[in-house]
Parts: sequence; C-alpha cells; structure tokens
Amino acid sequence: MSLRGTDAYRDVGALPVLVRRAVEAARAHAFAFSCRPEQGRLLQVLAAGAPHRIAETGTGCGVGLAWLASGASAGTRLVGVERDAGRARVAADVFRGRDQVEILHGDWRRIEEHAPYDLLVLDGGGQAKGDGVADPARLLRAGGTVVVDDFTPATTWPPRYDGAPDRPRLHWLEHPELHNAELRLAADLSVLVGTRLPPR
Repeated sequence: MSLRGTDAYRDVGALPVLVRRAVEAARAHAFAFSCRPEQGRLLQVLAAGAPHRIAETGTGCGVGLAWLASGASAGTRLVGVERDAGRARVAADVFRGRDQVEILHGDWRRIEEHAPYDLLVLDGGGQAKGDGVADPARLLRAGGTVVVDDFTPATTWPPRYDGAPDRPRLHWLEHPELHNAELRLAADLSVLVGTRLPPR
C-alpha cells in the first residue's frame, strides 16, 4: 500500500496492458494506495524468476498483482489476498479470464493456504511485516524471495522510525532465515528483498 500510489501513474507512458487495466479500476473505485510504478517494475522482474507460485498480500484493486502477472511465465500460479470485500471483487474482475490468478478475500494469513511460494510480496502497510508474524520457513521455498514494501529509505544504522529503532524493518533485515537487502527505488521509497536460506 503506497500513499498516493495510484496518482503516481498519471504521467507514466507505456504500461503492461494488465497493469493499465488495474490502474483504471483503482481510479474508478477511488482507491489511492496502489503499488507505485517503481515497485511494480521490480515486481515484474522478480516474477520472471518465480517458476511455480507467487503470492501478494494487500492486493487492493490489483495493480501490484498485475505487475507480477505481467512478468510471470505462463505456468506460474499467482494468489492475491485482499481483506476488503469490495476491493477483492474489483481485483477479481481485473483478472477475469486469467485462470492462473486467484483472488482471495480475507486476512493476509490466507496466503498460508497455498504456501510455499517462490516469490511472496508482503504489504508493508499491514501486519505482515511485524515481529515474527510472517514465517519465511513456512511461506517460502528454499531459495524463494520475499519483498516487504513501502518503507522510506534508511539513512542511519540502526534504521529509525519516529525517533526509535525501526523494529519491523530490523525484523526482516536481521531475520536468521533470510539473506536481506534494502533497495532504494525512489528518493522516498524503498523495499526489503530477502532470499530464504536453504535448511541447515
């Protein structure tokens, strides 16, 4: 969930057809918090390397999932979870006719129904990034990738938020099951990307 994410597409030219459809749906339903283009391009690239299964939490009207679907190979299954029933219906309509994409309505934990994943995108605005909530050992295949979105770029170590150590960010950056990095996508936007280590 990115503040003013839908507005970020106003002056963007060429977009994948499915992404454009999702952005139009978000606008039509006054949903402002879509995945930003900078993050979408990263998701498209990462999806190309996910051979079997991809999941996203906080799907909204489907913009981030559309970027993922635009990069995924034909045999890859995609699951999006959205807690708002109306937005889940909008997203399902965006992906109508795309049998490889499934939209689930409910709490983000519904992703556990289809785990493990090659690529998992956790909405940084939701509870999934909190201490110990989403378990990479259960949700990711060995070598699988997790993306936690919607951080502002860190400028100190340890990273801080509201004058205190940024515990959610540190949870992922120091997670013992993952090799992690923070990627700056814009002056005001970064994501955490981690790869699950093989079982010891």
